[in-house]
Amino acid sequence: MNSQWMSRRYTSVITVASVLMFGLASLTGAQNSPVAGANAGPGTIQAKPGRGRVIIPASSQSEASDAGLRAHTNIEVFVPDTLQPDEAPPSSGYAYETPASLACIYQLVPVSPGCNPNTVTANPTGGSKMIAIVDAYSDPHAASDLAYFSEQFGLPFSTSQFSVVFADGQPPEEDPTGEWELEESLDIEYTHAMAPQAQIVLVEAASNSLSGLLQGVVVATNEVSCGLPICAGVGNGAGEVSMSWGTGEFPSETSLDPYFTGRNVVYVAAAGDSPGTLWPSTSPNVVAAGGTTTARSIVTGDFLREITWSSGGGGTSLYEARPSYQRAVNNLQGSYRGVPDLSFDSNPYTGVWVWDSNYFQDLGGSGWFIVGGTSVAAQALAGIINAAGSFFPSTAAELTTIYQNRLDSNYFREIPYGTCGPYSGIFATSGWDPCTGVGSSTGTGGK
Repeated sequence: MNSQWMSRRYTSVITVASVLMFGLASLTGAQNSPVAGANAGPGTIQAKPGRGRVIIPASSQSEASDAGLRAHTNIEVFVPDTLQPDEAPPSSGYAYETPASLACIYQLVPVSPGCNPNTVTANPTGGSKMIAIVDAYSDPHAASDLAYFSEQFGLPFSTSQFSVVFADGQPPEEDPTGEWELEESLDIEYTHAMAPQAQIVLVEAASNSLSGLLQGVVVATNEVSCGLPICAGVGNGAGEVSMSWGTGEFPSETSLDPYFTGRNVVYVAAAGDSPGTLWPSTSPNVVAAGGTTTARSIVTGDFLREITWSSGGGGTSLYEARPSYQRAVNNLQGSYRGVPDLSFDSNPYTGVWVWDSNYFQDLGGSGWFIVGGTSVAAQALAGIINAAGSFFPSTAAELTTIYQNRLDSNYFREIPYGTCGPYSGIFATSGWDPCTGVGSSTGTGGK
């Protein structure tokens, strides 16, 4: 690691620790408390895993009056009770997800027993063409944060792979809370992590107004199609447009679905972080990304199985008609679209490491964060779909392929464990369900 990044790292650690920011570093030298009955050693959890609190930023909270007018992020931050080592992740004694551990779980690399974040190092190597990410507000440190994240986890990265485009042609203001900046950091880092050879374009809208973000979708579509914010004609490019944000469903949403019909572009959106449905993930022209939990041993940190995330979004759309690719789904009743389609780890208690050098108001600092929410799923799945290399002419074609292959265990993992929905009253089952859709992805085939 070069001296420039080393300096940034320790400056951040001291800043975070001085305000006791969810224990990303300890200046006291206090040791982590061992788990009762566990012997300290390689691959053994020495802290109290899973104990802590979850912060839901204001940017991820919505009001009924926001529906159709303003969108919100889908991130949640896990704050452990115990202070963590003064080292960058993966941190011994903590089993939160890294690019390599996720690559192992989702079989993007040869699988190592346990897929332990503290031992696995093989990262995804795929990706091509372009993924455009639409977010709100400005992240002034996006490029340097992505470079640092990539260096920390051994991901290939070149500055020529990443660019920022402004949706309305002018640099937007920053979000003074730092909440949208954390969203942007997560988005670019985990899209790149799953498809490190793809070109990443971050499209920043002026605000979280739905109209502004949809303008961002137009620009993102043009970038994927022809490599420019404005296309003079029909471009020959291909790739994905990902959206970690959403808004409550509203009666006129179907009139906006054509925003997601760019030629050779597949659109992916977060399904939400609470029971129910969000637009644009309910659009039949969008892959709805749901959430799961990567359950791990409290003794070793090894991966046990993937189960539902009870807070993940899902259900039946209020307004969107059931698309043709869902006609054969036996568990979906009625004439309206069901979401999600496909899922990925999103539970903040099994969250992912994110580097963000922007000031995050909720915790009074910057540095390494443990983040969950279906924003993780939207970006990771956009990367996996990109790495699959099919580059279908439309999202409908992508989803038709996914649903046709949904029962093939070579391509998808069924998740029949857990619950979701209001009062956790919906039980996961074989086949499609509103907890995880068709399940999660294994490898890049069948997509």
